[in-house]
Amino acid sequence: MNMLAAALAAAEETVAYGPSSVDSAGFFLDFAWLVPLLPALSFAGILLFGKRLPRKGSELGVAAVAGSFVLSLGAAITWIGHRDEAHEGVAAVHRTVGWLDWGGITYDAGILLDGLSVMMLFVVTAVSLLVHIYSTDYVAGDARYTHFFAFLSLFTAAMLFFVLSDNLLQMIVGWELVGVCSFVLIGHWWEDKANSDAALKAFFTNRVGDIGLLVGVSILFFAAGRTFDTLTLSERINAGEVSHTALVVASLCLLAAVMSKSGQFILHTWLPDAMAGPTPVSALIHAATMVVAGIFMVARLYPVFWEGMSIAGSSINVLALVGAVTLLFGGMLAFTQNDIKKVLAYSTVSQLGYMVMALGVGAWTAAMFHLFTHAFFKACLFLGSGSVSHAVHSFDMKTDMGGLRKVMPHTYRTFLVATVALMGLPPLAGFWSKDEILAGTGGWGLFGGTHGNGNYTLMLVMGMVGAAVTAAYMTRVVYLTFFGTYRGHGHPHESGPRILVPLYVLAFFAVVAGLFNMPKGFQLWPEAWQERFGHYVEPVAAYFPAIGHAKPSWSLAVVSVLVALIGAGLAWRYYFKGVQQRSEAAGAPLTEIDDGPVSRGGLPRAVHTALVNKYYFDHLYTDVIVKAVKGPLAKATYWSNQRIIDGVVNEAGRQSVAAGRAVYDHIDQTLIDRVIVDGSGRASDSAGENLRGMQTGKVQQYAAILFAAATILAGVFMLILSL
Repeated sequence: MNMLAAALAAAEETVAYGPSSVDSAGFFLDFAWLVPLLPALSFAGILLFGKRLPRKGSELGVAAVAGSFVLSLGAAITWIGHRDEAHEGVAAVHRTVGWLDWGGITYDAGILLDGLSVMMLFVVTAVSLLVHIYSTDYVAGDARYTHFFAFLSLFTAAMLFFVLSDNLLQMIVGWELVGVCSFVLIGHWWEDKANSDAALKAFFTNRVGDIGLLVGVSILFFAAGRTFDTLTLSERINAGEVSHTALVVASLCLLAAVMSKSGQFILHTWLPDAMAGPTPVSALIHAATMVVAGIFMVARLYPVFWEGMSIAGSSINVLALVGAVTLLFGGMLAFTQNDIKKVLAYSTVSQLGYMVMALGVGAWTAAMFHLFTHAFFKACLFLGSGSVSHAVHSFDMKTDMGGLRKVMPHTYRTFLVATVALMGLPPLAGFWSKDEILAGTGGWGLFGGTHGNGNYTLMLVMGMVGAAVTAAYMTRVVYLTFFGTYRGHGHPHESGPRILVPLYVLAFFAVVAGLFNMPKGFQLWPEAWQERFGHYVEPVAAYFPAIGHAKPSWSLAVVSVLVALIGAGLAWRYYFKGVQQRSEAAGAPLTEIDDGPVSRGGLPRAVHTALVNKYYFDHLYTDVIVKAVKGPLAKATYWSNQRIIDGVVNEAGRQSVAAGRAVYDHIDQTLIDRVIVDGSGRASDSAGENLRGMQTGKVQQYAAILFAAATILAGVFMLILSL
């Protein structure tokens, strides 16, 4: 109870901050709009002139992203100085220009830079630059090489535009542009129907969540006093000026968008299928762009979720529950995948679940720190899988890999480093960020708990189990790919420097990235360098809620490491001992034990069957929902179209024909032709015959008629005058 009271007190704490934003804070922050502009210009330049350039446009893409990385690095250094000079809160850099006037309201467009957006600029440009360099070798000789680099640049520009957006309308534009670019790149090899289907699946699944985004933004616009401005919206929420009911509904709608974009259960099914795209695209999507867009949106609009989900002082909420379910059950799906990229895809689903869960329990900094570290080791893993597939011309671990550590030592070393980081083992980066998330749940109450924002014990347990699952399936990947006997064809070889250099850079960050947020009290690290990431990234201003910060728990850290080692140890015993010994005894390469637990039936087989069928979500969506649309519903629509709509149209046509025939017979032929036209003709002829008798040629008769007419006319005038 003391922990809950402390969390509530922290949430209700009011701090007197200075202004939330300033117009200027140095060149790199003031002109941060150049960061997305350069790759956007590169996109246009590659499309227009790429095929005429010596390297078919790739040099333009690499140069543009390199320029954006330099600007991002400058922005990060400038922000560090800006943050250290702040005293009463940390003002974000907010620069706007007039965009449009509608309904008496002026809407601006601009950039918003704080620690969060500066961190994202660095991550996106760094990973994208390495992916661009890697791609010059990986997709060399591709039929649409120029097209690939053009959209790779636009993909980067779209994500950079999104993270710099200062209002909800701009965020929607960036959000949708990221989705469109992913659709194009996933379906890059569209000649293969599976690739086209994967691109369409990603596009349509995200459209489902986008409905929630549009509804949520609309609710926030009206509930916050008709504004799309992010800072204004957040300040009004923190000040209690926005209805709690509106925030509950808006946060649930926005969560639907997060579930689709960031691959959360139950809208995660598109993410593994997106592996149909080229491996560099997979790395960029899973490490630094599309799937983290949902995480960034929650972090940017955190007051909406903080108040709407009632995170402070609670033990469960929808956001935390969705993340916890995703991290555990998404990770379990990786066990039954033979495609190395799909294993990593489900791993991404699981790690995104950690981030969403962290945001749900109030561990904002931990979530962003895990996003930061995950970007490097996950990009390293994806690019490492691409290096392997480049050598064996396949992604199937069971049929075409094995024993590759001997012929691909550099790929093996970097992949192993990133794997250990993903497992969350010390001292690599994944350990520090994962442990911070677990501490943010409030701990398990030993020694007073961690004093987080609530008592999220269920989330802690699921996070622990998820750590064991992660270590187990990654041990399986390492064995099937790099150990045992080579099961493929041909003679695999190590990749070239344009592939290996990015792998070593990413592996380096997978080792050192955790040092940026070492916990307080860690004796082996200078106190001045402890928790630097949170110091520079977490907003300290009126637009961010007053959240509590969990204390480090060394007992929690030790247990989480032991749990991960148990998961890895069980997988090691199964593959490195059981499978390896059976292979040597049989004199043939094996990848599984024939008489293992699954073969004995019962619960293990039932669980395995469910995992192989991916919890039947694809069956539900494709064979039930989609087939219902294409089957009975389509037939019913066709029947109504033929019998009802076409029947009405045809009957209207028949009645029109009958009416036309009646008009022709009775009105046109009888009334008009016979009565009016022919009758007037006969009347004119008869009158002419009668008047012809007056044409005698005698002057006396004409004069008599004229005199009679004059007399009548004079009489008429006299009558008029007398009146």
